[in-house]
Amino acid sequence: MKTNAGQIEERGYWGSKTEFLLAVAGNVVGLGNVWRFPYLCYKYGGGAFLIPYLVFVVTCGVPLFLLDTAMGQYTQEGGITCWRRLCPLAEGIGYAGQLIQVYSCMYYIIILAWALFFLIFSFSFQLPWASCDNTWNTDDCVNLAAKNLTLNWTTLINSTSAATEFWERRVLALSGSIEEVGKINWEILLCLIAMWIISYFCIWKGVKSTGKVVYFTATFPYVMLLVLLIRGLTLPGALQGVVFYLYPQPALLANSQVWMEAGAQIFFSYSISVGTLTVLGSYNKYNNNCYRDCFWLCLLNSGTSLVAGFAVFSVLGFMAHEQGVPIEDVAESGPGLAFMAYPQAVALMPFPQLWAVFFFIMIILLGLDTHFVAVEAIVTSVTDLFPEVLRRAGWREIFLLFFCLACFVGQLFMVTEGGMYVFQIFDYYACNGANLLFLSMFESLAMGWIFGAEKMCDAIEDMTSSRPNYIFVLCWKYLTPLVALVSFVCSVVEYQPLTFNRWYVYPDWAYTLGWLLALSSILLVPGWVIGRLLAGKGSLKQRWLHLCNPDTNLPLTNKQRAGMKETVSATEMKDLV
Repeated sequence: MKTNAGQIEERGYWGSKTEFLLAVAGNVVGLGNVWRFPYLCYKYGGGAFLIPYLVFVVTCGVPLFLLDTAMGQYTQEGGITCWRRLCPLAEGIGYAGQLIQVYSCMYYIIILAWALFFLIFSFSFQLPWASCDNTWNTDDCVNLAAKNLTLNWTTLINSTSAATEFWERRVLALSGSIEEVGKINWEILLCLIAMWIISYFCIWKGVKSTGKVVYFTATFPYVMLLVLLIRGLTLPGALQGVVFYLYPQPALLANSQVWMEAGAQIFFSYSISVGTLTVLGSYNKYNNNCYRDCFWLCLLNSGTSLVAGFAVFSVLGFMAHEQGVPIEDVAESGPGLAFMAYPQAVALMPFPQLWAVFFFIMIILLGLDTHFVAVEAIVTSVTDLFPEVLRRAGWREIFLLFFCLACFVGQLFMVTEGGMYVFQIFDYYACNGANLLFLSMFESLAMGWIFGAEKMCDAIEDMTSSRPNYIFVLCWKYLTPLVALVSFVCSVVEYQPLTFNRWYVYPDWAYTLGWLLALSSILLVPGWVIGRLLAGKGSLKQRWLHLCNPDTNLPLTNKQRAGMKETVSATEMKDLV
């Protein structure tokens, strides 16, 4: 509801439950479901990979998903101020989560700019990544889409596909190292500006606009995925691709890397511990059944990952069949799948432009709502920190514009010829799985032990009229922090320095920059605890107890109200006697 200029606006709620469900679905179902999970599944044991994946779903994914959402709905606060009300000692977790989100916003939208560039070229009469007759091609270029092409192994080793050259020489204009910044790619810059403008207007009015946009951005990718799935499964070689995707290799389960990758996938795809789910849950009415919602949303997320694997590997199987090579030679993950392997496969199909348009529209929409919901989470969290200023008419829109411009300026290095090297540093260090594991461990410890797992169950029961299963108490207090701690230690012990394209080694200063980005969020958690303890008054024990106490103005649960009634009744009886 609008108020007069100068007066504080109401925080607002979702227009309907559907808006909440679509917003969360749009946020958690993103690019990782399409280009990371299928590759991990094939690489780390096929169907056997689902065992560690489901272990992490049960012990970390669903419990933290529910905890994040319920924290927002119970406090009606964003990702930082919810901690101030529930457990002031752990407020650093909120700040750390928002910092990771800022880093994510700075590099994630670059992927959408690349996808928009590919989408524009998908309307060409001949796809530019399907021929070697372009100005950017080299003498080593090989057109794998040519019908009369005969290749031997030596030719393949010493050549580069047309799709790879389009990606590296036309789209990225890749330089030789991170120290060779080069000039700005103006075409990618214009695509980036276009994506920022779209993102801004998707969320500029808060939940009023976000709740309407997600009706399209969260549902249409499923239409595209279904079309691509049906098309993929009807291609020759599709069955071999699907078998390769899910063929179980139980022996790989003894490899710790398999378990680490399964955990990292859960933490990334479920968007836990960074405050996004807390913000989305905070716009729910107090009595929304977030307990039931979380089960359905987690099922949707993991189910989408599994189905996307069929869509991806059926096409990769077709490409391997057409080229007469093993599937492992064409299987890629991340940008390599979206911008090299899949476009190359599309070029082999009849009507390649049509399938290219479908694929890149799906990529853009999958990434777009993940991105603008992350921006919304940051803006809401900061607005809740300074409601007297940012909830005045027009001020939220100004702050959002400032934030978008600041991220855009910070991204300019990523649209240069050396930009891909910077992009990889942000992806590998600033937003890596170890950071999320660290935050998840302390989140579950703070809520399970300091605030109290049983008290959180009371709050959820009061909101939803359904008491969470006791397994959630066990997870929040024991299983989740233990699993997160072991995974965090393993990821640090088995750390491998970042390389690009498996051969380029970064200079020492770049690794230092990466570690600074990683530690900047991790150190906020203990740094906040130390800072608040030093700044407080009284003895150390008094300061600690004060910081562990939740806000006295939190909504009272049924159990608390019953306890107060018993206390009042006992007092009245004593007075009568």
